[in-house]
Amino acid sequence: MSNRDFPLFTVKTDCQDCYKCVRRCPVKAIKIEDNSAMIVTDLCIACGICYHVCPAKAKQTRNDLPRAKFLVKEKKPVYVSLAPSWVTEFPDYTPEQMIAAIRRLGIRGVSETALGAEEVSCQTAKILGAADSGLFISTACPTVVEYVEKYLPELTPSLINVSSPLLAHCRLLKDKFGDIETIFIGPCIAKKLEADRHPELLSLSLSFNDLRQWLKDEEIDPAALKPGVFDIFVPEKAKEGVAYPIEGGMIETLKPYPESAKAYLTQITGIYNIERELDNLKDRPTGRPVFLECLACPGGCVNGPCTASKTPGLAKRFEILRQTEFDDRAGKRTPCADIRLNYTPENLIKCEFTETDIKKVLTKIGKYTLEDELNCGGCGYDTCRNFARALLEGKAEPEMCVSHMKHQAQRKANALIRCIPSPIVIADSKLNIVEYNDQFRDAFWNDEEHADIYDYENLRGANLRDFVNFTNLFSASLDLEQDIRREHVRQDERLFDVVVFNIDKKQSVGGIIEDVTNVEMRKEQIASKAKEVIHKNLATVQQIACTLGEHMAETEVLLRSIAKDYSTAEPENSELNIRTSSTKREY
Repeated sequence: MSNRDFPLFTVKTDCQDCYKCVRRCPVKAIKIEDNSAMIVTDLCIACGICYHVCPAKAKQTRNDLPRAKFLVKEKKPVYVSLAPSWVTEFPDYTPEQMIAAIRRLGIRGVSETALGAEEVSCQTAKILGAADSGLFISTACPTVVEYVEKYLPELTPSLINVSSPLLAHCRLLKDKFGDIETIFIGPCIAKKLEADRHPELLSLSLSFNDLRQWLKDEEIDPAALKPGVFDIFVPEKAKEGVAYPIEGGMIETLKPYPESAKAYLTQITGIYNIERELDNLKDRPTGRPVFLECLACPGGCVNGPCTASKTPGLAKRFEILRQTEFDDRAGKRTPCADIRLNYTPENLIKCEFTETDIKKVLTKIGKYTLEDELNCGGCGYDTCRNFARALLEGKAEPEMCVSHMKHQAQRKANALIRCIPSPIVIADSKLNIVEYNDQFRDAFWNDEEHADIYDYENLRGANLRDFVNFTNLFSASLDLEQDIRREHVRQDERLFDVVVFNIDKKQSVGGIIEDVTNVEMRKEQIASKAKEVIHKNLATVQQIACTLGEHMAETEVLLRSIAKDYSTAEPENSELNIRTSSTKREY
């Protein structure tokens, strides 16, 4: 059966891998797969605890409402088996209004599951009366039946061989009305399993929430309806069977039968209680029949996983008792239908692992000695060894171990802090040092200031203000809840580039501090030398220019002297020069 075909399934995209369902599942029928908590259908008993406790609502029940709507459109008449706990779930409606509303959905008739409960009590009393001794476990709760068959197969013969009140009721309805379809409406998820396994009796099972949705879809308000003469329970109203959904209710219906007087009658509710009591049951009763009324939900079906009512359990119990009638027929009924049902144990495959296998897995999650096995339950398993078995079975992942992940994270963080060459410090909201690396200590330790106050080997708990004078950056980061970066922060004769970052809002802050003093000094030295070279170059240029200026002056004097001398000799050849000039112009 695929995950979504099973009555319960996980919406993978909604799962937050919090492991709450693993912790609460009484049979550990949860497998962590791709960081999602998936239900192992072969192991599940459909108790609905995971559905009830999932904070992300990732656990969902199979939606059978479309199938119910399809059934009412078919030719066969459809009858509803209504759980008696409806009175605590819909306290504002009268029985007639409730029946009228359901019938307007296309339902032929509405009957009380409590009629089947009365039949079960009748036949159970006969079985107890015929027994001289032995243990008898009620089969009214399908989750209890699933648990015994799967996890306590040796107690399967103790399951009393009558069907559940629901299946008994479906048999009564079919005997009465012929070829019909039956739909159960109630607070139970496990009833869907009964529908899957006995389709010849029960067509499908809906929750009270499904009923609300169906009424909403059809725009039916029960409070606004005026019931007619046919809006009554068929074939008749139930009496003492109405007490079944509360703890001890079945026993109350058995007490009027003389046959049950010889048996010891007791009840256990809550799957954890049932698990604890039945698992430790060593000796079988002798000399007198012992009947155990077992209901998986604490306090009974009125507190089922699909109930929306927030009314306290005791108030629900009183309301059910108020609706219960013990008339003259109580304790005097005779069997009306064949509701016998045999139960067989399921052979679950149990993997056996050696001590070597378990220890090998334990070392992978940091459990090297017995003292390392904290048994904290954070992974969802009560002991580290059970968690190791789940790892070997492929149902769990190492990341589920909280202490292992914490130590691994610490080791990685410490390795990073240790290996980063720059000074690193982490402080809390009061600026007390939480973590640091050796580079920080070596950079800011001062024997004169710190030796008498702090231990050189351990600065955790020391106040950061005693080591750096720029703690205002850390305080600002905590207040503003943002990262801060500052360059060339001066402390004494040194310069630092500081990056302060938030770790936990308002709680802790970290800082990476880089000493840039030498870098800045080198920059200044290079700048100084560059300036010196520039000055020298300028001086050289000026000297060259000065020298060139002197040469130019001397050249100018020389040329002027030559020009002067040349102009003085020019008249001796003036006639020739005049003729030459004239000839050039003519040409």
